[in-house]
Amino acid sequence: MLLKSNSVYKGYTDEQLIAEFQKDKVEAFNEIVLRYKDKLINFLFRYTGNREEAEDLAQDTFLKLYKSKHLYKEIAKFSTWFYTIAINIAKTNLRKKKNYSSISISDFDPDNEKDFDLKADVLTPEETAQAGIENHYIQQAINSLDEKFKEVIILRDIQDMDYEEIADIMKLPLGTVKSRINRGREKLKELLEEIYKPNS
Repeated sequence: MLLKSNSVYKGYTDEQLIAEFQKDKVEAFNEIVLRYKDKLINFLFRYTGNREEAEDLAQDTFLKLYKSKHLYKEIAKFSTWFYTIAINIAKTNLRKKKNYSSISISDFDPDNEKDFDLKADVLTPEETAQAGIENHYIQQAINSLDEKFKEVIILRDIQDMDYEEIADIMKLPLGTVKSRINRGREKLKELLEEIYKPNS
């Protein structure tokens, strides 16, 4: 079933939407799903390296939100609270499948590359194939990062969150977040240089 945006709620802030949903207005929940679905799946795909698993975890996250709506208090941004739920669900899932942390080339679906924010104008077929290969290697490098670096890199460089919100989500001092992002970027660069050598 496709969800449609309700024009009444379209201009609401996230915090207003959750407040409406706490009054049992299901249309407000639908608006949250529409607003966050693609971003959440993208985040979870980068976290897990598996599209199907990311979609399952996104569904679990929205289900948790649905059941726990009254736990939200307007002392934090909604997105901070929501991504905290998503990260906790992803971490629990990761612990359950710790022995299966490798990525397969079959996990990458080039038909869905637009969902993963590959910045590109109109590409030739060769360039499209190359972009798909690059995206695979970037994902492989992200998967190879220690979890503490992977989380902050995804939140900062893929989800484009500010440092303060990441600190709130991760429950870490701001300085630690900045340090981990810098270290994570260095490690990511090293990994990419190791596993991906572009053709000249």
